Amino acid sequence: MHPLRNVFKKITWDTRERAGNYIVYFIHRGAPEDTREINASVITKVGPSWFTYSAAESEETLIPFHRVRRILNVQTGQAVWVSRARRSAKDRG
Repeated sequence: MHPLRNVFKKITWDTRERAGNYIVYFIHRGAPEDTREINASVITKVGPSWFTYSAAESEETLIPFHRVRRILNVQTGQAVWVSRARRSAKDRG
């Protein structure tokens, strides 16, 4: 199982967590800095290598896990997931 799937399942299904406390940042070509952010409360499904979300301006949208850059807990300010590509870029910079 993909490690990110475990993170999404915990955020969306664990009764001790509130999905509204998490922001998901992912690659979205054409958006400012090619990044889009959504509140985890709009996630509708979690698959083996993707998740879907529903936003006001569109139907359900599928995002593959490899486009996820980080997941932030807004209450603590801590990143609960950071992509390997993002960590590597930080190490080089």
